[in-house]
Amino acid sequence: MNQPDVPSGRIKKAPENFLTREGIKTVFAEGRQGRRNFIRSAFAAAAAGATAPLAMAQGNPVPAEGGDPNILNLPEHAKGLGQGVVTDGYGKPSKYEANVQRRQSPGLTQTTQASVSFAPLQSLFGIITPSGLHFERHHQGWWDIDPSKHRFMINGMVKRPMVFTMDEIMRLPSVSRFHFIECGANTAAEWGNVAVPTVQYTHGMISCSEFTGVPLITLLELAGADLKNGKFVLAEGGEGSAMTRTIPMSLIRSGEVIVAYGQNGEMLRPENGYPLRLVVPGVQGVSWVKYLRRVEVGDKPWATKDEAIHYIDLMPDGTHRQYSNIQECKSVVTTPSGGQVLLDKGFYNVTGLAWSGRGKIRKVDVSVDGGRNWREARLETPVLSKCITRFNLDWVWDGKSAIIQSRATDDTGFVQPTYRQLRDARGTRSIYHNNAIQSWLVQENGEIKNVQLS
Repeated sequence: MNQPDVPSGRIKKAPENFLTREGIKTVFAEGRQGRRNFIRSAFAAAAAGATAPLAMAQGNPVPAEGGDPNILNLPEHAKGLGQGVVTDGYGKPSKYEANVQRRQSPGLTQTTQASVSFAPLQSLFGIITPSGLHFERHHQGWWDIDPSKHRFMINGMVKRPMVFTMDEIMRLPSVSRFHFIECGANTAAEWGNVAVPTVQYTHGMISCSEFTGVPLITLLELAGADLKNGKFVLAEGGEGSAMTRTIPMSLIRSGEVIVAYGQNGEMLRPENGYPLRLVVPGVQGVSWVKYLRRVEVGDKPWATKDEAIHYIDLMPDGTHRQYSNIQECKSVVTTPSGGQVLLDKGFYNVTGLAWSGRGKIRKVDVSVDGGRNWREARLETPVLSKCITRFNLDWVWDGKSAIIQSRATDDTGFVQPTYRQLRDARGTRSIYHNNAIQSWLVQENGEIKNVQLS
């Protein structure tokens, strides 16, 4: 994979039997001598006999039909005057990207105020989710709160109960960090059986952003919090559902937990908690309390309604497991994935996302035969702690049925489980914390379906 490029004059032409099993083995063997050589070989075969269409696809100008060959038939954008500076003050995507949007699942809830919208993972690049495509989860609808009137209070086991304005918080030294946020119910529909068709609906309750704010430990120290006996903090939101969650002080002492006002270089969006939210890296999204108005320092968990009867794990013996907040190591192939179609045989880049609430991703293995054989994928930089990591793998599809999977390993040594392993430990009646290996079936006609393997 790290071999230097071979001079172009020495590149071998793809074998005549490129689309046969033996031909593919030959191309893979050549690929071991250098990834660029492998890609060139694969595309050389795909382009054979299609030189003219390829040239047109690349935008090379062609003579006007039936006219002087010296007169080029240029597209309008190459001949005319373009539009002026955007005047509405905020840039928008191209009209040709109108289908890339977060989507609500029909019938998921009876009201949109207590529902979720899923991020279009299949259409995203890199690791950052644009703020306008960030997944949403609301319990009582979203608000656009006047920041000049918003207040944030610290009380409980502190020497000086304090109330901060937004101006006072934003005057303090800030930090900016990249982290993923995943709903504990992400992939919940797949616990019992295959339920939804696309990666947007199976895994779309995850997003990754750069968050900016003040470490919560800094604010607690200003208030003189009892950091020895105060073992927990209660975070409370300002919306009608009064979302409240217990946060262990051990996470806060590390400095990772942030009282955030910024996301991806701008202020938080209203649906993402504007003007203030909690960022708790590695922990399920419900603990990232939005519209944050108060934290209270205490010596034991609060067992509020959203952690005593909601967001708990139903175990096989009928007991409820509480406070299982960490989002365990997980990955998913986003392309090719369910609902997509491979138009032809040949080279494809298999790409996807991996993450772990316990630290960094160490490696991702990819299988195209349902887990019988695995190849290690490339981890694209940056690889950050408690952040999404993008992985890629070169693949030549021979037109036959294939099952694509990814399996992540984090830096604690934890390996993403199969569905059989997960169900042996957790049963089939759970809702939260499904981190099993996802399978995509590539059919011979190129259509891709969501399937499950045990």
